[in-house]
Amino acid sequence: MDFHPTPAPEESSVPDETRAAPRLTLVLGGARSGKSAYAEGLVSARAGPWLYVATAQGWDDEMRERIALHRARRPPPWETVDAPRDLAGAIRRAPPGRPVLVDCLTLWLTNAMLDEEADLAAEVAALLAACAAAPGPLVLVSNEVGFGIVPENALARRFRDEAGRLHQRLGALADRVVLVVAGLPMTIKGETQ
Repeated sequence: MDFHPTPAPEESSVPDETRAAPRLTLVLGGARSGKSAYAEGLVSARAGPWLYVATAQGWDDEMRERIALHRARRPPPWETVDAPRDLAGAIRRAPPGRPVLVDCLTLWLTNAMLDEEADLAAEVAALLAACAAAPGPLVLVSNEVGFGIVPENALARRFRDEAGRLHQRLGALADRVVLVVAGLPMTIKGETQ
């Protein structure tokens, strides 16, 4: 498989609006890899307003600070919708044609796995269906957690496995898949931006 470095959006020209944007882009990377900033650049290169679907929950001070920093990075015309659990519904309710950024799938997966009443298989199926029928360009951000060591506890191993399976299914569905490492995006599938 050939990996093609993809210039960061701020380093490339704004895409020609006459060229169709990929319908679905999956952006993967490790913690603090630059994947969120890269994905925001992909979305904001399109005509706004833009919809940001946030899956994080501010359970503690550190997480609330992270959420605040992410929000500050997105001034108007970004609109933020919080969807820590009903991610499929948030995607389905997006206004037709509006570019949507979901950040991030692994937080959504964590929320679903920790909900004892959730039917994870049904929720993943609903998410895949919503992504396939998205009413506009959709960019999904997720943490690639499969590169590390085998987790020591069963829940962490299950999370790693569920995230890997989700990424495989979304990668098959996506028009473009980008891996961001050290702030450098590499296109794994589809055309470079």
